[in-house]
Amino acid sequence: MIKRLLNGEINSITMAALLVGGSSLISRFLGIFRDRILAGQFGAGDTLDIYYAAFRVPDLIFNLLILGALSAGFIPIFTSLINGPLQKVRSLFGDRYKEAWELTSNVLNILTVGLIILCGLGVIFAPQIMKLITPGFNQEKMALTINLSRIMFLSPIFLGISSVCGGVLQSFKRFFVYSLSPIFYNIGIIIGALFLAPSWGIYGLAWGVCLGALAHLLIQLPALIQLGFKYKLSFNFRSEKVMKIWLMMVPRTMSLAISQLNLLVITIIASTLASGSLAVFNLANNLQSFPVGIFGISFAIAAFPAMSAAAFDKKILVKDLSLTVRQILFFIIPATVILLALRAQIIRVILGTGQFDWQDTVLTIDTLGFFCLSLFAQALIPLLVRVFYARLTAKTPFIIGLIAALANIFLSIWLSDRLGVAGLALAFSLASVMNLILLWLWLNLEIGWLDEIKIFVSTIKFLLAALAAGLAVQGVKLIIGANIDMTRFWGVLTQGLVAGLAGIFVYVLVCLTLKSEELFNFWSSLKRRWPGKKVGSPDQGEARGI
Repeated sequence: MIKRLLNGEINSITMAALLVGGSSLISRFLGIFRDRILAGQFGAGDTLDIYYAAFRVPDLIFNLLILGALSAGFIPIFTSLINGPLQKVRSLFGDRYKEAWELTSNVLNILTVGLIILCGLGVIFAPQIMKLITPGFNQEKMALTINLSRIMFLSPIFLGISSVCGGVLQSFKRFFVYSLSPIFYNIGIIIGALFLAPSWGIYGLAWGVCLGALAHLLIQLPALIQLGFKYKLSFNFRSEKVMKIWLMMVPRTMSLAISQLNLLVITIIASTLASGSLAVFNLANNLQSFPVGIFGISFAIAAFPAMSAAAFDKKILVKDLSLTVRQILFFIIPATVILLALRAQIIRVILGTGQFDWQDTVLTIDTLGFFCLSLFAQALIPLLVRVFYARLTAKTPFIIGLIAALANIFLSIWLSDRLGVAGLALAFSLASVMNLILLWLWLNLEIGWLDEIKIFVSTIKFLLAALAAGLAVQGVKLIIGANIDMTRFWGVLTQGLVAGLAGIFVYVLVCLTLKSEELFNFWSSLKRRWPGKKVGSPDQGEARGI
């Protein structure tokens, strides 16, 4: 079973998404544990403001050049090399993937050298960079932010190498090992918070980030070697395949630059608000990212190889897109309702400890509530964007993203004056919904009918079931709240846990009553991969399609 998980190829989008989502769930639980430690030790004040501000630029480099950008160009090209018509012939001579491994080595070498140079410049010019993005910090906070950012500039180098490895594993559909990397990343940060911070103070947090990035890389190397990868020292900048990857990366990088611009603007504005505003925004953002990462991003990652293969086969592409959209909404709509209904309990249980006081809790509750309004949009955007990438039209998401980013910047400035840090979350949500609507409309113009009626009918079922779930959550909350000590941790945890489980049970029950196709797809995927159960694929089209 373990060997099958480690080395097995997963062709089902739903199953691959469940695997990536399950690992993401573990990773994000670790992230919650990390945030609880940070909130308890430091509270929503200057220290966490410094940590998150210092994290911003190294994270920007990683997100711009690697996360999504590299894979958007690398995965389609690498997939074409390993699945090309000549690969079976080449396997007879023992060099089936020779060209693919040469490309991998070439990209690794060029990217690593580029990241070392870029991060080195970041270390040198950290004072100038931090003055731009944290204008509201005083001299002492600024000095600490600069020092922390210099340490964290190590992390994009490790993560860059790791992401190339991850792109290879995704192309071979080895999703299990790939999905472990974020778990080890969070473990590294937790080690920094638990064991390094008590001795080294806030610097221990920075070294924990670097440790996590290194673990993110190391966990993937054995699987890469097992696939037959042989490293080669080469720097062929003029390779046709390398040039294709870089050209495909440019519009994707520009698109990601927009989202990073949003975060930079939010950091700048938050630095001018009350102390702890940047920490509150990031803590609330981490909580709302929980369902987005598990359901939205996991399904988008799992669907991308299949959509790349069927990018210009309209019938298969629309079928895969419709199924994946409905499967995402099946999970994200009840998650939104339950998160909204239980956000106070969730924040009190996860963050309400140590130095994280009641005022911090209220601010985070308000901020998380505004984030929840756009969970459906945030969960679907990664999937729609990947459809454009699969069809090699990355300029479109860039243009749409730019429009949404400009709207977000305007709304952030306007709403932060009226609502404080919660206004930043509301602006983010409004811009995300706008982004989704424009992406869908443009995709509809480009491809045509996207099975909207089936998606609409399924969404109505999900909304009815989620409404019933929300009523169940509220009812159970009131019953438990009247019969248990809500001033204690275990009281709040019991109320939230029982009410949440009741909501999930009612949601599934109503979906079952309404004969939700997505519920049966989910259950079928679980049964097909049940431990000890032989997996058959009589319908190979289905195996590829879902």
